[in-house]
Amino acid sequence: MSCFIMAEFDSQPWHPYPDLSDSDRIERARAFLSAMSTRRSCRAFSERPVPREVIEAALQAAGSAPSGANRQPWHFAVVESPEAKAAIRVAVEEEERQFYAGLGGETWIDAVRPLGTHSDKPYLEHAPWLIAVFAQRYAGPDERDEQRNYNVTESVCIAAGLLLTTLHAAGIATLVHAPHPIRFLNRVCRRPENERPLMLIVAGHPAPDATLPAGIANKKPLEEISSWL
Repeated sequence: MSCFIMAEFDSQPWHPYPDLSDSDRIERARAFLSAMSTRRSCRAFSERPVPREVIEAALQAAGSAPSGANRQPWHFAVVESPEAKAAIRVAVEEEERQFYAGLGGETWIDAVRPLGTHSDKPYLEHAPWLIAVFAQRYAGPDERDEQRNYNVTESVCIAAGLLLTTLHAAGIATLVHAPHPIRFLNRVCRRPENERPLMLIVAGHPAPDATLPAGIANKKPLEEISSWL
């Protein structure tokens, strides 16, 4: 019978959270819930600038996410230049036209119809920032085992969630867009083949005439999204 022996490793002290009462913890959790319950996806952005420092802070928050083996398998390509944003819009709208022409399938197209979405994406040029989120399947130039990353998609999606949360806390509207196929982002953002684009996050201020689809605030209740064992 073999047994697992934990290898020696360097460590440092755990820095405890503030000493709070249970009532304080509940109050903080509910306050955060209240703040996050106002988050909505925006599909009409103004050209009003957003300070780069806000984006940098959100990226650093994303970088604090847990990841498989602490490999931090993510890269965020931040797009500001009008030329790059225009190139992304052209590529996205071409894919979207094919999607709405039938490539997406009747069921999927019917599912998004209440959202009022269509192939025209002017916000990709109007918003001050686009953030392309890439997942690094392996760390080096090839796929040798010692360069492999672990739980890549899960890790990157957690990081993206922290990014969105920080931007929301800063009063910045966002939209997550995942065009398919999405590999054109490697070319536009000049990223290597070992990185797989997962999503494009649009960030900025909502346009003065921005609207939301009716009923979008209706979220599943706690009893539908959780079970207690």
